[in-house]
This record gives sequence, structure tokens and C-alpha cells, in this order.
Amino acid sequence: MINRFSGFIFLLSFSVLVDSFGAPPRNSQSNEKEYTFPGTGFFSKDRSPYQENEARSWFIEANRLQKKGNFSKALSLYEKFSKRRSDAIVKSSGVNLKIGPESLFRASILREKKGDWQKAFQHLRLIAEAYVDYDFERVAESLMRIAERLAKEDLPRKWGIFPRFRSGNQDRLRLDGIARLARGPKFAPRALMALSEIALKDEKDEEAVDALERIINLYPENFLAEKAYFLLAKIFEERVAGPSYDQGSTLKALNFYEDYLILYSTPPPRNTRESKESFKIRIVESKLRLTKAEKGRNRMRQTLAESKVEVAQYLENYGKYFLVRWKELGDRPALQFYNEAITTAPESQAARIAEKKVAELRARNE
Repeated sequence: MINRFSGFIFLLSFSVLVDSFGAPPRNSQSNEKEYTFPGTGFFSKDRSPYQENEARSWFIEANRLQKKGNFSKALSLYEKFSKRRSDAIVKSSGVNLKIGPESLFRASILREKKGDWQKAFQHLRLIAEAYVDYDFERVAESLMRIAERLAKEDLPRKWGIFPRFRSGNQDRLRLDGIARLARGPKFAPRALMALSEIALKDEKDEEAVDALERIINLYPENFLAEKAYFLLAKIFEERVAGPSYDQGSTLKALNFYEDYLILYSTPPPRNTRESKESFKIRIVESKLRLTKAEKGRNRMRQTLAESKVEVAQYLENYGKYFLVRWKELGDRPALQFYNEAITTAPESQAARIAEKKVAELRARNE
């Protein structure tokens, strides 16, 4: 009992000392970018930048080893820069290279060649977060390539023996991270579209809807917005349970189909970053989507019309039991829904039923 009490007093005294004399808060007298790095050491995390002379010597040696084909030792030196920051610069072939991000970029290339795509992605993400003045397009292109490989290709075996397993959740997080890091419409829409497709494959509809809505709201001029509208319509159509149920999803699907047909009666023009082959494929796919959207709009209109007919029939048969002033209103509530059914889908079977009922009710009231 005494030992336990003594231990408690020691811990309490230690916590008071830490509170009184401990390290300053994360954002006080410290550079926020330093905290992008995990730090070194088990008991103490040294996040201060490397000394410039030390960083240069490592980089020069790693570069020499890489040229000689000793990739393992070169990688070991390059990956030192994943622990602590370096703003040192070295001149190579008449070009000034920033040692920190350049080392991480080379490490990502070596990791990708070794089949460790996840580690390669981590290095690239660290560059984008910690070195905002580095060539982002170079980094983002590699981020997208690796993220897509991780999501779609068979993962290489570790050391050529042990299988690596795919995580749909990690794939989605990686692509969402690219969309957040991207500065402009070149990479974010592409990442969001890939994110939505993976989410749909993993049956994560809400994540897919979020990604697609971000495309149409944030990047409406991007050619991928055309596909986003169509996919949103399809997602909501798949939620439609039939005319006897709530029609919220039916209305959303119908609105997206109608917006699609208005906005994309002709496909978006070729993007400056789009190859001729990709553009040709997109034109063919968009024409197919246009045909499917017209059919989808008709289906949603018909479902909505059928629902209005069912409501009208219910009002006609049972309205007197729950409608206030039902004697005064008569058949007007039912007639309103029958007429809405005719207006919603004039060519549908539901419209034919509604027309017949309207004629019967009017004849009865004359």
C-alpha cells in the first residue's frame, strides 16, 4: 500500500514539473512546418532542421551511390530526410536543388521500383505538405500515379514472397488527401473521380456522393463534371424503392438527369492536358451516357407519376377519413395529383390511368 501511494505521489509531482517546466506548446516559438516530420529518437523527438553541411554530404553521397547502382544504401541516405527537415541547397549540373524535397522525391522513385508503393506515396505526401515551394505538379503527378496503382493494380509482394493486401479505406484516404493538397483543377477533380469510383466499388455511397458533389461544386468547368452529374443520378436512382415509397431519391435522380441533359447535350471540349486518344474515348463514353440519361429521366418521371397516381387513389378512397373540410374539397385533392401525374410523365402508362380517372371524376361532379 505504501509503495503504491509513493508511486502515486511521484507521478503527481512529475506531472506538476512537466506542466511548470515542460516544452512550449506546439505553436509557440516554433515553426509549424517542422511538425510535419515525425522526429528522431525514442525518448526525445528532435525536429530541428539538419545542419546544412551534414545534409549536403549525405545527399552528395546518396547521389554517388545511386549512380553506381547501389540503390539500397542510396535509399537509406535519402530517407534520412523523412525524419527531419532540410532547407539546404546543392548545385548539380548547373541547377540548384533543394536537398530535402529532392531526396524525398528520389526516395519515392526507388521505393516505387522496389514495389513499396505505400512508402513511396508517404514520401511524396510529405513533400507536398512540408515543401510548398517545390514543384507541386511533379509531385502531384507521381501521387496520382501511385494512388491509382495502389487502388487498381495487383500489389507487388514484399521481398518477392509475402503478399500485400489492399485496403479500400486507405485507397480512399490517399485520394482524398491528394484532392486536399492539390492547388487548382489539374489534379483534384481526377483524384475525386478516382475516389468516387473506389467508394462505389466498396459500397460506400455517401463517400462517393461527397466526392462527386465536390467536383461539380468546386470544379464545374472541368470535363469530369459531366461524368460526375451522371454518376450522381445513377446513385440516387439505385436508391429508389418504387412508387409506393418516399420519392426523395426519385426527385434527386430526376434533377441530376435533367441537369445532365441540359448542361451536356454536347460533350465538354478537349482539355489542354487531355491526349487525343483519351478525348476520343471520352466522346464515345459521353454519348452513351447521354442515351442512358434520357432513359433514366423517363424512368424517374414514370416512377414519380405512378407515385402521384397512388396518392390520388388513396385520397379519392380514404380522404374523407382524414382530410379537414373534405366535403367542401370534394375530389379536388385527388384531381390535383392525377393532373400532376399527367404533367410529370405525359407518355407513361400512369398518365393514361390518371387521364381516365380525371374524366370519371369530372363526369361524376357535373
